[in-house]
Amino acid sequence: MALFDLRLQEVHNKLNNKELSVTELVDASYARIKETEPAIKAFLTLNEDNARTEAHALDKRLGDGGEHGLLFGLPAGIKDNIVTEGLLTTCASQFLSNYNPIYSATSARKLKEADAVTIGKLNMDEFAMGGSNENSSFYPTRNPWNTEYVPGGSSGGSAASVAAGQVYFSLGSDTGGSIRQPAAYCGIVGLKPTYGLVSRFGLVAFASSLDQIGPLTKNVEDAAYVLQAIAGYDASDSTSANVEIPDYTAALTGDVKGLRIGVPKEYLGAGIDPRVKEAVMNALKVYESLGATWEEVSLPHTDYAIATYYLLASSEASSNLARFDGVRYGVRADNPDNLIDLYRKSRSQGFGPEVKRRIMLGTYALSSGYYDAYYLKAQKVRTLIKQDFDNVFNQYDLIIGPTAPTPAFRIGEQIGDPLTMYLNDICTIPVSLAGVPAISVPCGTADGLPIGLQIIGKAFDESTVLRAAHAFEAHTDHHKLRPQL
Repeated sequence: MALFDLRLQEVHNKLNNKELSVTELVDASYARIKETEPAIKAFLTLNEDNARTEAHALDKRLGDGGEHGLLFGLPAGIKDNIVTEGLLTTCASQFLSNYNPIYSATSARKLKEADAVTIGKLNMDEFAMGGSNENSSFYPTRNPWNTEYVPGGSSGGSAASVAAGQVYFSLGSDTGGSIRQPAAYCGIVGLKPTYGLVSRFGLVAFASSLDQIGPLTKNVEDAAYVLQAIAGYDASDSTSANVEIPDYTAALTGDVKGLRIGVPKEYLGAGIDPRVKEAVMNALKVYESLGATWEEVSLPHTDYAIATYYLLASSEASSNLARFDGVRYGVRADNPDNLIDLYRKSRSQGFGPEVKRRIMLGTYALSSGYYDAYYLKAQKVRTLIKQDFDNVFNQYDLIIGPTAPTPAFRIGEQIGDPLTMYLNDICTIPVSLAGVPAISVPCGTADGLPIGLQIIGKAFDESTVLRAAHAFEAHTDHHKLRPQL
């Protein structure tokens, strides 16, 4: 893994100095995948022939001299709900097991324009519905730190592939914590940008008012580079924010003196593993030593976040997944009696149990007679949750707490208990409902499994989030730990 332990800037320098070729990087990536994939199962589809052809073409450009971007030639993985032209995009669902897109998502296109090399598509919970990667309809991904444990979800494949040194970075999607939680479980960095900062065009929709694409990397600096490449306004996405994109790497000064940090008491109360709380408190001591200050604050509507999220996300999923009917694309059931039977059989055969559960919950919440009692009330509570964050940010620059209430759990331990599984997102869901940015960085271990620190910022203030995360990383060694596969 030595080559894949290098920072993106270091690899960039080696490429420019002709100490390394893109072909060697791609070969190293596939060699690592061949070595570790039987144990990890992070990938659903490999792009080997195209990647090698692209690597040869990039090496020719490298030989011609000239300036190249920081992502030039770097092997990357893409979550399998981000569409990629000519490369299967299945959403880890049997419904899309044969779907070969005719266009690429804006984020995938931007990576290609930055000359990153797509190594393959990464495993996930089906249609991004889950927090453990056990809901993939193909096979579960395993945590590189201990293969008996889950890698988190739904971007479990994206996190595991980076942690296992298969790729330099990956793209994931975050609806209620699906970048940050697997990053925490796998001991890497995961960034959920502000809603609207990164285009959702080409992201297969789960909950459109929550979904956001972001990077998973081994360190904060790399996350800043990848975010720089994929952020920006996109006219193809009606929710894309037309804001100025700063130089995120310029924010990595290491200086957090005078930074005001709020620590929600709700994020360190009942249900939080004492070892996780201890790791977070130790992280706050690091910030104190660097000149930042922190105080306990309250986000009083946190207790309602789980219920609010699952009503809203499931309602949006119910609408978004109605397009999967066996007619236009995806798998079609054989020998239906009529059109309604075609819908019923195609959906029964194509969707897995968790997807069906959320469709049913969402359809119920949107149905006549229940809309006001459930969906409308959940929207009102979402506003209260956002106001909680606004109130804290009127006085503080950042909010800090744990990413997940516990380290990773064993495969099979919670899959039969959906409510317990949902509670794993108690620290990440409120952030998604508020639409603000947050990053998870490693801050300790428990029983050999990583613990994540979540740093939450004001809307479109990724620079401060990255600055604080980078400063913590610079004064600790947690991010340097690697799983021993």
